[in-house]
Amino acid sequence: MNGKRASGDGSEAALAGAFRHAPEPMALTAADGAIRHANLAFTELFGRTVAELAGTAWFDLLEGEESTRGCELQRGAVNGDVRRVRLRLAITEKASRLAEVEVRPVRPEADHDATVLLVHTLSTEETDLRVVGDLRTDNSDSVLWSLDLSSGRMRELFGPTPLGALLAGNDCELENILERIHPDDTARVRDAISASFNGRDYEQRFRVFDRLGDERSLHVRARFVPGTPDRLVGIVDDVTEHVQLVRRLADRRRTEAEHGRLVTELSSKLVSATTVDKVMDLLSEEFLPIFGGFNAVAFYVDEGLLRASPSVLERGGVSHIDGRRADDTDYPMGAVIQDRQPRFFESRAEIVSRFPSAAEMMHNVRGQAWATVPIFGDGKIALGVWQMIWDRPHHASRDERALMLTFAGLAGQALQRIKAQQAELELADAVQRRMLPRQVASFPDMDIATKYLPSRAEWRICGDFYDVIELPDNKVGLLVGDVQGHGVEAAAAMGQIRVAFRAYATNQSDPGVVLGETNRLLTETGEIVFATCGYLVVDRESGVMQAAWAGQPPAVLASNGAYELWSPETGPPMGVMPDTEYTVTTRVLAPGTTLLLCSDGLVESSEMPMSEGLALVGEALAEHEESPKAAAQVLAEMAPAGRGDDIALLITRMPPRAAAPSE
Repeated sequence: MNGKRASGDGSEAALAGAFRHAPEPMALTAADGAIRHANLAFTELFGRTVAELAGTAWFDLLEGEESTRGCELQRGAVNGDVRRVRLRLAITEKASRLAEVEVRPVRPEADHDATVLLVHTLSTEETDLRVVGDLRTDNSDSVLWSLDLSSGRMRELFGPTPLGALLAGNDCELENILERIHPDDTARVRDAISASFNGRDYEQRFRVFDRLGDERSLHVRARFVPGTPDRLVGIVDDVTEHVQLVRRLADRRRTEAEHGRLVTELSSKLVSATTVDKVMDLLSEEFLPIFGGFNAVAFYVDEGLLRASPSVLERGGVSHIDGRRADDTDYPMGAVIQDRQPRFFESRAEIVSRFPSAAEMMHNVRGQAWATVPIFGDGKIALGVWQMIWDRPHHASRDERALMLTFAGLAGQALQRIKAQQAELELADAVQRRMLPRQVASFPDMDIATKYLPSRAEWRICGDFYDVIELPDNKVGLLVGDVQGHGVEAAAAMGQIRVAFRAYATNQSDPGVVLGETNRLLTETGEIVFATCGYLVVDRESGVMQAAWAGQPPAVLASNGAYELWSPETGPPMGVMPDTEYTVTTRVLAPGTTLLLCSDGLVESSEMPMSEGLALVGEALAEHEESPKAAAQVLAEMAPAGRGDDIALLITRMPPRAAAPSE
């Protein structure tokens, strides 16, 4: 017994010596943290003796609020929760030092009320790394972390951070954290982590839902650190704002590209517009997306008055402006038209202060900001005015102002061009109508009806014509043709052809010769003029018809509620070949039969094949065969091929003859 005791006494002495001379600061404390014993390294660290430290709670030696964390560490150790925490020691009143502190309970059989305090003071390098870590994570969207690959537990290297609390809180299990990852990114992230278990570094960008349910984008990087256990040590950066910024920039680029495409498209539409109303409609309806306004309106000046297009009037809200004098400078539009200077108003107060008379007009107006620019051409007089309206206060940027003025300039050029075209077309229309017979010849034994319909497509005037020529020997010439081209030249060529036909027809009864002589005349003039034509000579007594055809659509014959197509043998259009001989085709026009000659504008278009157009016309003619005038009106109204081309038609009917009295 004595030997054992002696041996034990020697061991205790050795342990006491080891405790006293241990290189790391150590202290034996009570359950409440009061210091009972301390080794030399501990007393040297704080510059106090054991007697001075005895009875002092060790966490009272910490700096400021660190004592609260130390108290919690002490209570946790008593309850079996052993942790190692970085704390700042108050060495003197002015100096402190960073250390890693661990509290362990003494074995119960030794002293169940005692704990051992272990202090590991950090070196200068370790302290610097700690400061860098604090700076990296303090008030930033970053977390410095470590993952134990053996247990699958994560921890923050330098203590809790706001981002770490938001992403995981106190939950350190890797599987629980992976459950928060966006479903579309889960497989990719798990594959990368599996590779890290095999010794690879880790780097991924993915989306995760934080504890509040908000989606965040993270950039996670880590290095594989071999050891016992193997670890991943890395950084988590919250790049949500960066990702959102990239998305906004991409959206902005798409918007700018769309605006560019829209600007090009609308500019093209302005340049190719063919009517004043179309220009006004484009400005009033299709430019809103570019400027973000909620309404726009455009007016043109007509005989000193402001006028809106019919579609704008139907939309409403402009009746108080339509018809107002364009020189009324008490209102913004009138002032802009008079001095051709644009005006931009950012609020209602601004526009009322400049134009008090406009206050009453604005009572029922929703707008909060206005941009009013003149529509001008090459001259000094404005042709109209364009106004963009916003439903909130709006400052028109320099680019917006320049773009509005550019569009207004294009609109002005379009209006000038349209007016010049309209003047030319009105002249062509007048020339053409003067060259067509105002009243065709009439005969007691023939009902004749004619119709000319100008094109509605882009105000085009073409060269369609008809004529009825009284011939010797009780005959009559029926003529329908179509000169290639549009405008004044086509109308003038039509007049020349019709005069030539009359001249040749009165001296020649053979329709093939008349067509050939007219063709020769066209080719000898040196002008490039082509015309299709159908010419019939009808004997009013016998009903015999002689036809010469130059590329004209077939004639339509209707009787007894049915119709048929007659296609005389045709030659090339006139003006193509100088020595063309046109074959004459003969047929009898029976009494009670209605005959239709027409230009191709009635029965053919890009959407309507000629065969379908002729079928529709034949059915209508058969239904109204007894009255050529009624049939002409019906065909003009139905216009199967549309009104994209001029239409000329001639309908004649030889009434049934009375039956001879029986003998």
